[in-house]
Parts: sequence; structure tokens; C-alpha cells
Amino acid sequence: MANEVMDTDADASGSAMPQKRPGRRPGRPSGAHGEQARTQLLDIALELFARQGIGETTLGAIAREAGVTPAMVHYYFKTRDQLLDMLIDERFVPLRAELARVFNDPHSEPVETLRAFVETLVATVEKYPWFAALWVREMISEGGLLRQRMAERFGDAHRERAVERIAGWQKEGKLNAALEPSLVFASLFGLAVFPLATSRWRGEGEHAIGAEQLARHVVALLMNGIQPY
Repeated sequence: MANEVMDTDADASGSAMPQKRPGRRPGRPSGAHGEQARTQLLDIALELFARQGIGETTLGAIAREAGVTPAMVHYYFKTRDQLLDMLIDERFVPLRAELARVFNDPHSEPVETLRAFVETLVATVEKYPWFAALWVREMISEGGLLRQRMAERFGDAHRERAVERIAGWQKEGKLNAALEPSLVFASLFGLAVFPLATSRWRGEGEHAIGAEQLARHVVALLMNGIQPY
């Protein structure tokens, strides 16, 4: 019996047949190539979300834009919600942490802190071209899926802490008391992000507005608006 089993992989001349390696399932990248493909799909999803909105972008549309099969996209992301959660965890949470970093020093002065916040925000928008358009489409527009998902996952704790910080500076006489704390960050985002989300505001040639110019402009507006009288 043992000899019969041993002989099943031998040909008529008695030589051993080469063993076949188990193949990977179709559409399943491996190793570094697989991680690279996943990162590329996330990048393409961000571009499409910024261009046409999350609600209008299917996994099939991402596959077409990437030039891959829908099966490959589904291998990495079973649903669009799962894809969105991955984008939040891997792209938005790190950016939010970077923006919040300027508030880590409890002894920092408000004017300099908000100046640093604006400069970091403008640099972020300049570094990630999808950020501004996606913010306009999904964070300030009614029914934005990104805003809904962020609220579901993180609530308002982050925003409330920022509002409390503004209100505390006002009580200390370090910020204009006429400011509405809940609107300060919305105003900063509007001043810094909206011009970069709309190409016509940036101009062309010698009239083009760069990130450094925009940051200087917003800070100049802030200096008379946020300081106490």
C-alpha cells in the first residue's frame, strides 16, 4: 500500500514528477506589491471622492479609474463604508492630529497658536490636493457622508475641547470677547481652505496665489480680528 502511494507521482519510466506549487487565488496581490496596490487604490478613491463626492463614487468606479478588476478592489475593501473607515483611520486621523499638535502647549499664547494652526492648515491643503475639495464637498455641505461618518465615530469631543480653549482665552482677556467660540475654527477653515478648493481664486501666472501668500493673508486678517481691544 505504501509503495502504491509513493508511486502515484512517478511516470512510466519510474522518474518522479515535479510537484506543483499551490497557486494564489486570482486577483490577490502578495507582499509589498499588495500593499502598494492597496495604497494606490486609497489614493484614487480620495481623488474621486474629492472630484465627484463620496455618494456618487462606487467601488466599481474606483476599479475603472485604477484600471483593475472590481474583484481586486473588493479584495481590499468589502464595502464603500469599509473603504471610508480605512481612509479616515489612515489619512484623516493623522492629519487631524497634526493640526491639533499646535494646541498641545497649555501655556501657548492664542494669537501665535492660531497663526501656527493656519500655517499648518494651508501647508496641509497644499501638500494634499484632494483635501480642500473634499472638505467643501463632504464636511461643510449638507448631507456630507464624511462628516456623518466622522461624527458617528468620534462625536463632538474634539470640537468641544477646541471651543472651550477659545472661550478660556476670552475669559483671560487674550482674545476678542466679541468672537463666537463655536465659529472660530469654521472661520479659519473657510479663510484658509476655500480659496484653495476653488481654482479661480488662485489666479494664473504672476497673479497666482501660493500657500505662503494665503497663509500670510489669513494671518493678517486674524491679527485685527482676534486680538482683544
